[in-house]
Amino acid sequence: MKDAFNMSVSQVFCKGGKNYAFVTFDDGVRSAEGKIPECTILSSKGFSEKEVTQLEDYMRRELTNLKKMASSVNVWSALMKD
Repeated sequence: MKDAFNMSVSQVFCKGGKNYAFVTFDDGVRSAEGKIPECTILSSKGFSEKEVTQLEDYMRRELTNLKKMASSVNVWSALMKD
């Protein structure tokens, strides 16, 4: 797996009383989208099964930080930037 990825975390969503967020990984060639707190990859393009497992492991290890990142996303301020 390449060493450098772009990763982004969505805002927190709520459905059925359960909070969740999306985590995307991209290296310019391959991409994957995961969901937390389940720490599962929902879709991927170009990643092997082993690499998908590594991304899921990463999300589990970093779950606390990923949740903090998602809770700090402010969509309205991002839309209002010049």
